[in-house]
Amino acid sequence: MTGVLDRFRLDGKRALITGGSRGLGREMALALAEVGADVAITGRDQESLDWTAGEIQGLGRKAWAYSADAVDSDAVEVMCASVLSDTGGIDILINNTGGRLVNVPVEEQSLEDWKRIIDLNVTSNFLCTQAIGKSMMERGTPGRIINIASISGMIANRGIGGRSYETAKAAVIQFTRATAADWAPHGITVNAICPGGFMTEPNQRWAKENPEMISEFEEAIPAGKFGEPEDLGPLVVYLASDASRYMTGASLVIDGGYTLW
Repeated sequence: MTGVLDRFRLDGKRALITGGSRGLGREMALALAEVGADVAITGRDQESLDWTAGEIQGLGRKAWAYSADAVDSDAVEVMCASVLSDTGGIDILINNTGGRLVNVPVEEQSLEDWKRIIDLNVTSNFLCTQAIGKSMMERGTPGRIINIASISGMIANRGIGGRSYETAKAAVIQFTRATAADWAPHGITVNAICPGGFMTEPNQRWAKENPEMISEFEEAIPAGKFGEPEDLGPLVVYLASDASRYMTGASLVIDGGYTLW
């Protein structure tokens, strides 16, 4: 009989995490490696990719690192093909790449910026899901796809522009649900995580530039503080493992209670 904690192990599994070299992506990569998975990561900064790959290897796991710009659809397709070739197949895909990037009102945002944010958060997600999910089906083995959405896909953040981000993350949530329905018969689960405020590197920079806004946000969190990146690791392990095999199409909020008000 398999014990409960044994069902969280990922020995022999191979994972791909986009945007996996730092921030939440790095924490997820290390969490999966800690419970036995070999991990491929993507990002734009080679130095941070190499650093995180070294940390994964330090946990006794295999690591692959790929430099790719998520808004370049050709580069994303090439990256996915390389990952599948190098690893022999992916069991767990985490679509983590994304970001707001702009802080402008709707009436002032350019079409170019709008498309860039949609491509970063949604199109890259679609391309990776399509390529890796198709490979999972062809191999005929169970798979896990985890999309990193945001509470911003459920609410409108106060005091900030760039509504392309809210729009994109709402699309990620619905894409998760629709794909989950389509792929459940293939043994592939598709779930989303919707983080609230986490003190990642971008948010640390934002805090220095907009301290009053950050303070206001933190005061509205019932738990009283922002989440730490490592708080996401256990949830990702659950969704990537056999422990969550009957959960699909879910969007799990982890925000210290921010959206409860």
